[in-house]
Amino acid sequence: MSDTPIRAPFRSGAIIDPSLPAPDFPAQEQAFPGLARKMDPRPDHGETSYRGTGRLAGKRALITGGDSGIGAAAAIAFAREGADVAITYLPDEQPDADSIVALIEAEGRKAVSIPGDLRDEGFCKEMVASVASQLGGLDILVNNAGRQQFCERLEDLSTEDFDATMKTNIYAPFWVTRAALPHMGPGGSIIITSSVQAFSGSAHLFDYAQSKAANVAFAQSLAKQLAPRAIRVNAVCPGPYWTALQISGGQPTDKAQEHGASQPLGRPGQPVEIAPIYVLLASDEASYITGEYFGSVGGGGL
Repeated sequence: MSDTPIRAPFRSGAIIDPSLPAPDFPAQEQAFPGLARKMDPRPDHGETSYRGTGRLAGKRALITGGDSGIGAAAAIAFAREGADVAITYLPDEQPDADSIVALIEAEGRKAVSIPGDLRDEGFCKEMVASVASQLGGLDILVNNAGRQQFCERLEDLSTEDFDATMKTNIYAPFWVTRAALPHMGPGGSIIITSSVQAFSGSAHLFDYAQSKAANVAFAQSLAKQLAPRAIRVNAVCPGPYWTALQISGGQPTDKAQEHGASQPLGRPGQPVEIAPIYVLLASDEASYITGEYFGSVGGGGL
């Protein structure tokens, strides 16, 4: 298993490398929430492939679930675009988080890392206050942390599991955003990670699909509310991306082995490939973009 993916540096306008990993992937399972460092192949978060151009210079960002996957790719990209970055994650994800913190600091940017469970309203409030204090305020909030656990039959979906999904994917963005708004001013950007599942839910992702539809509504409704305050709100809707979410209960093992195979590009996306959408939405260049959702699904459309 390679520690770092092999690909050319990612730059705006680059042609996507057709040699990126494609199914069939080795059979693999991890206990939730999983670690990217143990995946085969290891996801490309942009560790060596993302090159910044200063588009977020001087900005301060908070990314939930910033230890791996799409959140990690956004954290690396934000730092290389000039932002100070705070990440949150579950305590079990500390090894991945340490790697992302090191990459942020390698860019000469301030890194803040706070482990905890976003299903706890008190933690969300205290975490945001700590981040705002350490960064001196907030300009960008990325509600990215998510819970996805497959279940084939509705009768087998427990109330506890359903509640855990809703608390992570719907309650937590509400709690975090409500706590963050007093620290954000005109020009601020809020981004929520939704999913293609919001538009076409898979049979085995009943609870997850509903929560992702709620994330789109979050962006569309809150954007209207915050427009008079000049704070923008948008959603990003990934399709099949190669992240620890998939191999730690997010998909059955056989489906994870074929992840992305049904898309026209024939493979899952690597987290670094979606990072530019987050950079755009976080930047002042997106000053007239709010209440929108952006897809990145490998050719299948939303």
